[in-house]
Amino acid sequence: MPSADRRSARRVQRCEWTNRRDALQRFARFSGRTQSQRHIKPLHWYVASRLVIEGGFRPDEIQPRPPFILKKKGGRYRLLFDPKAATGKEATLLGGLKTKDVDVVVSKEGIGPVLAVSCRGMTGALRNLVNRMEETIGECTNLHMTYPALVLGHLFVIRAYEASRSGVPPPGIAMNDIVISGLDEPVEPIQRFHSALCELSGRRGIRDELSRYESVALALVSVHGSDAGKVHAKFPPSASRLRIEKFFQRLYLRYDERFVVSAPRLNWITRRLQWSPDSPALADAAAPALDYDVRLDA
Repeated sequence: MPSADRRSARRVQRCEWTNRRDALQRFARFSGRTQSQRHIKPLHWYVASRLVIEGGFRPDEIQPRPPFILKKKGGRYRLLFDPKAATGKEATLLGGLKTKDVDVVVSKEGIGPVLAVSCRGMTGALRNLVNRMEETIGECTNLHMTYPALVLGHLFVIRAYEASRSGVPPPGIAMNDIVISGLDEPVEPIQRFHSALCELSGRRGIRDELSRYESVALALVSVHGSDAGKVHAKFPPSASRLRIEKFFQRLYLRYDERFVVSAPRLNWITRRLQWSPDSPALADAAAPALDYDVRLDA
């Protein structure tokens, strides 16, 4: 590849400020090789940016670094949008069994990794769900062995190919790729996968099982027409702990319990910031339509 093309490829991989619909729409419509991870990278960027805007974490604490700069003025924190400040590099963490590249990591000076999110996407072949489950358990155990206090989230998205009323798959789609049956319900392998993921979520204390995540979300993503990128509204069920709407709040709750409330003398390092309402980033023309609240300084 010529040097100019390599530079262009690196620019494409910089973290972008995007919203959930756009990130999932790119996941739903991507037609290249999934080994490049270009189908799932926008979801990494969405998570990283949301951890700043809603979560109150400093941009320079996050890998990949989102496109923001922090300025403090008169005791208030202001965010500026700056695409040049963004990076695309993932963090490599020392696990108990092996090192692991983790999609999004928040690290605190003098403490180390405090919060991390792994994003995984399936574009088909439901027969591989068992393998994905084994990988999910192994990743969680590996990281918690070295960092038992790490607040770890797992965000799993699946392309929701739908069968017709008569059960026939869309053109070019194999029956093994069908996620939503002709009755508008998830197929049995998806329901079993949901049940298994429920057992892997909800870790509360650092002495709890290492193989459980603090927060897990499962989203079935539509691939059809103008609905591409929309999350299936009826599954997981409204009472499920895997609803994507609950994912980030559980991460923040566990983080605050472990690193803020339980360690008041470290509060100057660990507390989550609030952003001044006059932050230029919030009024920037390039700002996407947000699907979450800004953590504002009242």
